[in-house]
Amino acid sequence: MSDTELLSRPAAGSSASGEEARSGGSQEEALLALVQAVRASGYRFTTVTPATHARVNARPGNATARSLRDVLGWSRPFAQDLIPTQITTLMERAGVLDRSEGPDGPMFKAKIRLSSLDDELFLHAAYPPLAADAVFFGPDTVRFAEAVTGHLEERARSGQPAPRRVADIGCGSGAAGILVAKRVPEAEIVLVDINPAALRAATVNARLAGVENVRAVHSDMLTGVEGSFDLIVSNPPFMVDAGGRAYRHGGGPLGAGLSLRVVEAAAERLAPGGSLVLFTGSAIVDGHDGFREEAGAICAQAGLDWSYREFDPDEYGEELDDPGYAEAERIALVILTATRPASR
Repeated sequence: MSDTELLSRPAAGSSASGEEARSGGSQEEALLALVQAVRASGYRFTTVTPATHARVNARPGNATARSLRDVLGWSRPFAQDLIPTQITTLMERAGVLDRSEGPDGPMFKAKIRLSSLDDELFLHAAYPPLAADAVFFGPDTVRFAEAVTGHLEERARSGQPAPRRVADIGCGSGAAGILVAKRVPEAEIVLVDINPAALRAATVNARLAGVENVRAVHSDMLTGVEGSFDLIVSNPPFMVDAGGRAYRHGGGPLGAGLSLRVVEAAAERLAPGGSLVLFTGSAIVDGHDGFREEAGAICAQAGLDWSYREFDPDEYGEELDDPGYAEAERIALVILTATRPASR
């Protein structure tokens, strides 16, 4: 079983067979019980980038786990007696425990990670996230969530009504949409993704957060949902990734393809007064930000007011060694906010 196979299985009540549905449902319940037990232990973990993760795990003494954080955060193999039996048993029931034989006896490894954000724990893929359908959660997830919650606060300060209908495009773990759901419990939150593993993880994470105004929908952009939205948020993949992994590969020019599609989708589906908050990356070539130019043209043609800023001028410098970035001088993290005026 891959690290995301469990998260790809249909939940009870879906179109799966009765036996599959019961299995999926029981595993989901075991996952919920597992995370609740881990939370009760006081567990907290801030997930780092894969590059940092690799460096830290390669240090002397970090080959195997010494704590629950090492098991469910750093994805290190562990001996059976390291963590409480209750947690090991729940991991087995949930199908998220791998076993192998080590020189000194059996060793185990978690197929998932748990990361802290907004006093919640979010379930996502174990390290290294190599599977094509890996569900990613990392520093950009935190940055994106802060951009979204900051936008909600700005709306409130300016006297704008709270959004009634919200879409999180390419939701991944569902973190941003779930944080909106917590802050605007009267709103309808739609988490959309083309990756079944992401939808599975987002559904579990919504239950863990106790939000009931969230539903996950399989959809390419917004083609699988109807109507307009008062708020659309997105942190799409924006890298050039030869492996085509769903959480990384942006497609199009220098990885900007999916980000531009999000802007186009928002231009069609934003309600009057509605806004898009897009957190993404842009490869800068000879001082020129091609994504900004193309996204701005889409917004202007649709009559949207928009603003754009570099959140971080230089991230993922190691990616510049990839031939796909041969002409890029840096990769900037950017935030595009576009609003459809209420009067138009």
